[in-house]
Amino acid sequence: MIQQWILENPNLFRVLAFLSLLGLLALSEILSPRRKSYGYKGRRWFANLAILVVSILLLKLVFPLLAVEVSFLSTEQQWGMFHYYQYPYWLNIALGLLILDLSIYLQHVMFHAVPGFWRFHKMHHADLDFDVSTGLRFHPVEMILSMGIKIMIVAAFGIVPLGVLLFEVFLNAGSMFTHTNIVIPSRLEWFVRWLVVTPEMHRVHHSVIKSETNSNFGFNLSLWDRLFGTYKQDPKEGYLGMTIGIPEFREPKYLRFRWLLSIPFLRQSFYRKK
Repeated sequence: MIQQWILENPNLFRVLAFLSLLGLLALSEILSPRRKSYGYKGRRWFANLAILVVSILLLKLVFPLLAVEVSFLSTEQQWGMFHYYQYPYWLNIALGLLILDLSIYLQHVMFHAVPGFWRFHKMHHADLDFDVSTGLRFHPVEMILSMGIKIMIVAAFGIVPLGVLLFEVFLNAGSMFTHTNIVIPSRLEWFVRWLVVTPEMHRVHHSVIKSETNSNFGFNLSLWDRLFGTYKQDPKEGYLGMTIGIPEFREPKYLRFRWLLSIPFLRQSFYRKK
């Protein structure tokens, strides 16, 4: 069974899913780009991928058990609310996916609202371009904090391993897809946006304008932004004319790996207001 193979080879499954989608989305950007590239693509991609590798290595060092391993343990020990109430397996997975997606939305809002968290999250927003590699660019400290939150939720609710594993694959896929610089026909994009976050919708979140940066926080489901009033339809300067990034980090040097790591410890962020 596919399900059994996935549970027996979770790391291989994640790697295969990640590399396949990364390659497909990167190719789609070449064939049908939505916006003209800012430039320095080689430098950006190297730094963004390097940040991802460092984050993965640090996660392994900080946490003896990651979210999927905690899920196996909680299932074996029958920890968490879902096990207490004996929810059916399929319902555990479905509710687990919804709860984890909502938690990522709320976490994202928190990383913008709390100055101490924003220090690290702004590294993601400091990218001067918007493509699939931007979806891999998160500061290692932010990744550690995010994993800690995820582990607590998995243990508290007792989400089964398949649910956690599927969510991690969906989260990685959503992060890459929503940052992809690709043309999607407007009618199709409008329809898809009612269900999931699209690149066009998420691009607004990377605007240099504060009111737009503090909108469209979702990673997978667009429901949460609509439900909690953080949804913004279009950027003021249009999708092609809008400026991506953070005002004080517009020098090309900030695209280099060593500068990415130092961004949280440099001066505070200020936005151009309109």
